[in-house]
Amino acid sequence: MCRHLGYLGPERTLHSLVYDGEHSLESQAYAPRMTQGNLLNADGYGIGWYAGGDAVRFRRAQPLWTDESFREIAATVRTSCAVAAVRSATVGFPVDESGAQPFRAEGRLFSHNGVVHGYAEVEARLRELAGDVARVPDARAPLDSAPLLAIAARHWRDGAPLGAGLAATVAAVTALAAGRFNLLAADGTELAATTWGDTLFVREDADAVRVASEPLDDDPGWKRVPDRSLLTAGPTSGVRIESL
Repeated sequence: MCRHLGYLGPERTLHSLVYDGEHSLESQAYAPRMTQGNLLNADGYGIGWYAGGDAVRFRRAQPLWTDESFREIAATVRTSCAVAAVRSATVGFPVDESGAQPFRAEGRLFSHNGVVHGYAEVEARLRELAGDVARVPDARAPLDSAPLLAIAARHWRDGAPLGAGLAATVAAVTALAAGRFNLLAADGTELAATTWGDTLFVREDADAVRVASEPLDDDPGWKRVPDRSLLTAGPTSGVRIESL
């Protein structure tokens, strides 16, 4: 299943993003409330953020709640834009750090919450659509999210805005296979996300936007994003939601 979140707003610590709230991302790793067939997201985690204009990451193959060292480090790092995820590995894919998201593509962060059904039958075609992945090392990871990253990166490289790249990726993969395609991306100044088969919620405050697979707390400000939608958020445009 996996769970992910994105943040855009005033600087705050990674600790507050990952651990704060009655239903924090850490809690969603061992007690997700909106599950689709699994009880744990214990096959790794990652968080990517922007520091000095660069996208940096911390990823591990262990469960988030077992990593006390990261908990300490997270309290000392501040950022205004981040993407974080906890992983439930699809059967047949390895559990190692290469599969922990977010992935990175030329300064952008990317996460896929979902699965490509019948991946073995469509992998070659997806990788053909992705094209050259020389500049996107994460696109070589041995899991079904990797070619989706590569397709999005190809569109971004061709000039597509952040959200349009995700929408084009969903269009490409759904033409070939069924599955769940909740994608999330950030570039340091904007967030974009798709809903296709799984849950996503957004909370827009006066100066910040958070998106998450599940609400991080019980605040009524969280709004469910309709299925098969594209969400984009920027510092001047605010939150926009349109149908895919």
